[in-house]
Amino acid sequence: MYLRGSFNTRKSNMDNNKLKNPAYLFEVSWEVCNKVGGIHTVISTKALNMEKEYSSSHILIGPDVWRYTEQNPEFIDDPRLFRSWRQRAAQEGLRIKVGRWNVAGKPIVILVDFSTFITQKDEIFASFWEKYKLDSISGQWDYIEPALFGYAAGKVIESFVRFNSSIRQRIIAQFHEWMTGAGLLYLKSAMPQVGCVFTTHATVLGRCVAGNNLPLYSEMKNYVPEELARRLSRRPQHIKPIVSLRSVRSRLPNVLIFWIKK
Repeated sequence: MYLRGSFNTRKSNMDNNKLKNPAYLFEVSWEVCNKVGGIHTVISTKALNMEKEYSSSHILIGPDVWRYTEQNPEFIDDPRLFRSWRQRAAQEGLRIKVGRWNVAGKPIVILVDFSTFITQKDEIFASFWEKYKLDSISGQWDYIEPALFGYAAGKVIESFVRFNSSIRQRIIAQFHEWMTGAGLLYLKSAMPQVGCVFTTHATVLGRCVAGNNLPLYSEMKNYVPEELARRLSRRPQHIKPIVSLRSVRSRLPNVLIFWIKK
């Protein structure tokens, strides 16, 4: 993991110890309890150490993609966890499951059913365009579903923080990859006191270039990202992490931006 950038470095160094002990540390990924690729491995294999370091203050958030099929083998339901808040979340229209991730460390996990927001997708994406110029108009379902999950995760964090913490407590939310960026954008306006970390593990354009057998390193300087994203029909996926990064740069002096080098 490499540090991409930090801002107001002197102040950031002074606050490092405080940031290491937040009241809650949320970690949002499309691959929590949902094995798709390498990000699942990254997060699941560090869960044990995160549990030792933060215990019950570390909460993972993933998509409830098994909701219409058999039981998710990676998820262990725990009705004792956050019982009162779960009732409040249900009253707010949030469909969630709370339990443990069936990996080493058994970290707390919240699975979010984002399907309830499908009927609101036009209004949600219109809002992101008006606030951040995030262009979702050409996004297909491989863009729409993760974007709605990110948005729903942001609303879950907002609900949880309002119910379980005070305004003076430090809250941090880490968002992995472009799929969760909508949650970061939502929190910027809905709950700006939440500190955010955006982590990207690769780029959509890099994967598409490699997947289409196009020259990468030899033509790197000649590629125009916007034009290439349009040509490969990946403009929304390309734009979202850029907008997310601009958002965290503009809102918090202590935010850290990471990328994972593979």
